[in-house]
Amino acid sequence: MFSSTETPAAALRPVPRPGVLAIEAYVPGKSAAPAGVKLHKLSSNETPLGPSPAAVAAAQETAAHLELYPDGSATKLRQAIAQKYGLDPERIVCGAGSDELLSLLTYAYMGPGDEGLYSQYGFLVYRIAILAAGGVPVVAPERDHTTDVDALLAAVTDKTRIVYLANPNNPTGTYLPFDEVRRLHAGLPKTTLLVLDAAYAEYVRRNDYAAGLELVAEHENVVMTRTFSKVYGLAALRIGWMVAPAAIADAVNRIRGPFNLGAAAIAAGAAAMADDAHIAKAVAHNDAWLPKVTKALEDLGLAVTPSVGNFVLIHFPDEAGRTAADADAYLTARGMILRRVGAYGMPNALRMTIGTAEANEAVIAALTEFVKGARRG
Repeated sequence: MFSSTETPAAALRPVPRPGVLAIEAYVPGKSAAPAGVKLHKLSSNETPLGPSPAAVAAAQETAAHLELYPDGSATKLRQAIAQKYGLDPERIVCGAGSDELLSLLTYAYMGPGDEGLYSQYGFLVYRIAILAAGGVPVVAPERDHTTDVDALLAAVTDKTRIVYLANPNNPTGTYLPFDEVRRLHAGLPKTTLLVLDAAYAEYVRRNDYAAGLELVAEHENVVMTRTFSKVYGLAALRIGWMVAPAAIADAVNRIRGPFNLGAAAIAAGAAAMADDAHIAKAVAHNDAWLPKVTKALEDLGLAVTPSVGNFVLIHFPDEAGRTAADADAYLTARGMILRRVGAYGMPNALRMTIGTAEANEAVIAALTEFVKGARRG
């Protein structure tokens, strides 16, 4: 038997395949504040209105039958989605959040040496999924914190298997008009998969925006993913869905876990999808507060990236006492939790979810005092 001095330590245990240890684990937004102060969690883009009461009731009804496996095909949920959007339920696949579906698509269509392409400030899960599949992440620069179609197309090679487009994008809140999305797709090889990640689509109020259903219907290499974690308020249940060409839906279903959604998630998701009134209230709240928060922050002299989502990206000066880290510490001490975005290459920015009226006003008041104090200092 070899001694530890004769054999490298790594040879004495299983070793992950190349790429896995290059992954920086995804770190969710903070969710705790110091004791004694009221918590306003604005770090994870959760809706301040909570879930539909109908969704809560539907989830509670499943508690009487916890001994039973859920429907492995999530039939009721797929049918509810299909009815809402006029889709073929056979082309819908549901997952444990859209994160799982993004990963499954990557595992199905990417292998060692293949390239996955996304924009500079694209969702961190893309890089994680690509590396987990043994692929090579390729990043295209953005322009003004907005996806640049020309830069993406210039980065396409014969190894590009998937192009990921978050539209709107998180954490910037910017978006591409649908004509630009069509131009991106037209420039891709037919063997390259375009994944449209439309997690925040319900919030967008721009006439030139579309989530991508038309492209999926018209082409064999386009998929659109969506989530119930944002406007539907079901983040705790982890529900996502995608619509895809039949061949792609079939491939993903072959590697998807047979019971990847629990019964409560299936029931709550179906009920939430049918509650149009609740979603309208959530969107109206965002419509009212997004411009108010943006203007208030800009009036303080802070730069805010124009957003069409339910959050804003706030930029701070690179000056001692005025940085994003300083602002984050100041807010956290007062119970207001925003999202640091250093992992996206923006160390001097914070992302703020549009919260309740109380939470929004509290952040504006606190940042007003922070800015004033920094200026005096």
